[in-house]
Amino acid sequence: MARASTKENKNIYQQLREEQKWSRDKASQELGTIPPERIERIESGRFNAHPDEVVLMAEKYKAPQLCNYYCANECEIGRQHVPEVRIKDLAQIVLEMLLSLNSAKRNQERLIDITADGVIENDEIDDFIGIQDNLEKISLTVEALRLWSEKMLADGKIDLDAYKEAKKRKQDVEVH
Repeated sequence: MARASTKENKNIYQQLREEQKWSRDKASQELGTIPPERIERIESGRFNAHPDEVVLMAEKYKAPQLCNYYCANECEIGRQHVPEVRIKDLAQIVLEMLLSLNSAKRNQERLIDITADGVIENDEIDDFIGIQDNLEKISLTVEALRLWSEKMLADGKIDLDAYKEAKKRKQDVEVH
């Protein structure tokens, strides 16, 4: 008989599968190409998931954040270059975005002063790093909003067809 897992030993793959209320056998059927034994090994941490498996799990588990998690925590390159982004409440995302944008607006003149000559002088480095940090916060907030919208689409809380149609209209306008 399989042992019941405790909250402490569940990795993200197991948590997301269980959120779907799927056994490993059911997950294997839904995923189509990953046998239950491999799912168990990934969930136990004995094997690392392959990128194609992560993409498939993210889609079937309705968990777009899984791809970001994989890149930020398990991919050798991603660990160095991809920050982990967590899905947050929409209100929190919007407030963080507004705070970061307001800060960027306040720093706009200073950034122009620092970069106008194409050289970052020693006395400008601290301000430049502060501005870079703020821009990184904006980038993370944009990613949080993207993950939030992907999650809402996956959960059916945003109409996928209407969303795609609106995106297409926007692209058509930008082309012309």
